[in-house]
Amino acid sequence: MKIQIINGPNLNLLGLREPSIYGSESIDAFIEKLKEQYSIIEIDYYQSNVEGELINKLHEVGFAYDGIILNAGGYTHTSVAIADAIAAIKTPVVEVHVSNIYAREEYRHVSLTGKNCKGVLTGFGLNGYRLALESFLK
Repeated sequence: MKIQIINGPNLNLLGLREPSIYGSESIDAFIEKLKEQYSIIEIDYYQSNVEGELINKLHEVGFAYDGIILNAGGYTHTSVAIADAIAAIKTPVVEVHVSNIYAREEYRHVSLTGKNCKGVLTGFGLNGYRLALESFLK
């Protein structure tokens, strides 16, 4: 089984950025733990702050992988193009948000991308990535 994790803008700063909202663990350390815990799964990780690069990655893996875990960051609320890319591919996508987007600013309450996803996990911290991974094992 091959799973691609794709993170959008500013998520490269997890562990440093607003730890009261996003926690203090780096995404790299967390991904390494996932790879150890789920050694039978090939887990690839990609992060970009650029919308078009995220779309290119969705296109690249969206017909070859068994699942995609996507945290599009701020693009979740603004990107019709990423929503369209999710709709255009075969691989199922689970949307993840580290913080509870519904407990934050009102503009974060709308996910343009979520309607094209298999499911959405929000507010479980980095553990949301693990829960998304588990959803592909069922």
